[in-house]
This record gives sequence, C-alpha cells and structure tokens, in this order.
Amino acid sequence: QVRERELQHFWYPKDPIMILFPAIDLKNGQCVRLEQGDMARATVFNLDPAAQAQSFEDQGFEYLHVVDLDGAFAGKPVNAQAVEAMLTRVKFPVQLGGGIRDLATIEAWLSKGIARVIIGTAAVRDPELVKQAARKFPGRVAVGLDAAGRRPPPSRHWRSRSVSRMPASPPSSSPTSRGMVCSRASTGTRPSRWPMRFRFR
Repeated sequence: QVRERELQHFWYPKDPIMILFPAIDLKNGQCVRLEQGDMARATVFNLDPAAQAQSFEDQGFEYLHVVDLDGAFAGKPVNAQAVEAMLTRVKFPVQLGGGIRDLATIEAWLSKGIARVIIGTAAVRDPELVKQAARKFPGRVAVGLDAAGRRPPPSRHWRSRSVSRMPASPPSSSPTSRGMVCSRASTGTRPSRWPMRFRFR
C-alpha cells in the first residue's frame, strides 16, 4: 500500500503539469531509434541501455519510458535482460511498453520492479484486459496510443491500423480506476505525456 501511494504521487502530481519522459527504445538489446517505425531502419544510439538509463537519471530526470520494440512485434517480452539491467542500475520509476498482451506478463513485470506498464495493441484488441489490469494494479497501468494525424491509432506497433476506438468515460478520482493515456504523434519527435484520470467500465 505504501508503494502504491508513492507511485500515485509520481504519476498523478497535485499540480497540473506536463511530464517529459526520456525514452529508450530497445532492439536486440540496444538503444535505437526507428525511422518511421520501420524495424529495418534502426539507428543505434547506445549499446548499453543500463548506462543510458543511468545517464538520464544523472541529468535529473525523474521518470523513464522504455519500449521493447522486438517485444512489440513478437507479441511477448524479448529484451527482458536489458530491461532488468536498467531496473538494477537506476532508482527512478520506469514504465515499460512492448509485448505486454496478458495479465500474467503485466504481473511479472510489475513484480520485477517496473513501476507502470503500457498496454498498446492489447488495449485495442482486448479492452477487458485493460479493465482487469487497472482494477488489479491501480495506478500502475497505462494505455499507449500511436497516432498519425487524425487517423485511427495503429496497432501492432505501426504495422497495421486499427479502426477500433477506446470508449470515452467520465473523469474519476477513484484510485481503483485511475489510468493514464499516453499518446505519440508521428512527427519524428519523442512523445509527450499528459497524466489523465478516467474510469474503466
């Protein structure tokens, strides 16, 4: 319960502010950046993800966003070793997305020290998973939407487009139903995050 209250303080600050998350995208255990979401066009920025995470923490950042790109394409965690190395190296909260498609994977990552999981494709294909996870792990589950202009958010990490919509819900301050929507605009810039509260029905 103490840990949960601490995380709620991190993710839902009292004052309405924009939180900038430094991000690490993982491919083959390395820090990369994809060109237009194409796994074949990846630029390697650092061979040591844990060192990169430490660098962000040393610069004063208070959070870290990590994406397992291989996991996003495979539908299951792939870069677990790199993620676990980062968790061992840094103290600030780390949120993780990519390849998280079921409750068992969510629970496994949270038990290893991930502060919050990001559900992407599974949120479109299986909204019930989001509801179950948010209720079981309040404040530790977010939905990630990759958007291109005004078009529907792609699923399976840019490979296809979904015409599904997450149902809009009224605001809620209930700690058992709080989540966060993360949006990424396909402009070539890093995503910005706006903490939001919403109710899962």
